Amino acid sequence: MSDTAYFVPIPAPESTRERTPPDTHVEYFRPTRHTVSTWGPDLQHGAPPSALLARALARHLPRPDTRLSRLCIDLLGPVPLTDIEVRTRLDRPGRQIELVVAELWATTPGGTARAVARGTGWRLQTHDLPGVARTSEPALTPIDPAAEPSDMTLFGLSGYIDTLDWHIVTPLGVPGPSAAWLRARLDLVEGETPTCLERLFTVADVANGIGSKLDPAHWLFLNTDLTVHLFREPSSHWTGISAETSVGPDGIGMTTGVLHDEHGPLGRITQNVQVRPR
Repeated sequence: MSDTAYFVPIPAPESTRERTPPDTHVEYFRPTRHTVSTWGPDLQHGAPPSALLARALARHLPRPDTRLSRLCIDLLGPVPLTDIEVRTRLDRPGRQIELVVAELWATTPGGTARAVARGTGWRLQTHDLPGVARTSEPALTPIDPAAEPSDMTLFGLSGYIDTLDWHIVTPLGVPGPSAAWLRARLDLVEGETPTCLERLFTVADVANGIGSKLDPAHWLFLNTDLTVHLFREPSSHWTGISAETSVGPDGIGMTTGVLHDEHGPLGRITQNVQVRPR
């Protein structure tokens, strides 16, 4: 079991080597204890599987003249702490626009193998147009590298949350958007240096926690998805998230937020949230 990464690559099981779907790239991983969810000891937090899907989408048949501009992650159910199969395919090829799809497959406690998470990514052809570059999003207060990380043990959370460095910019739970800079202390996959996109997705899923006004000791606010639009490629180790969660009277909420790196705003995130008392 690795203490340096969220996932360890493993060989393909003998029973699966003859059933790989055509035109699909398949990899296998074993999650470590550092993926454990905030909401239960027997499932993974949504962030590491989301990052693993983002990794698969970015690596599948890459082209130097395109980049991922929208990534949508759907959590199709609890992601168990068991070996995972990642299946990736090019769903819609094209000269200027492509759609890549990746799925995480796992065996459920009942013994059924099924997709537990799915990621889709639109790849758009790029052009060199620095003269029109702009953003309407305000910049986040820069991170102070000399400042001590924020103490998140006050929230009583463990597992995946323990693997992050936090710098709170706007306190969590206050009126209006809350904001923080985050960085994972672990690699995504053992033996690999994470890309900046992987680093972003390793923490992006916590936007609903940053934006929530509810005490996690008394409330559950689980997201079923995250949709990220990137107008610029991430290019730093730290990710800034400014987010706020709105909740309807029937316990269904929505988180919206702005994503930043150390060079400024780079995109937006939205999440569907189900709110329940613990």
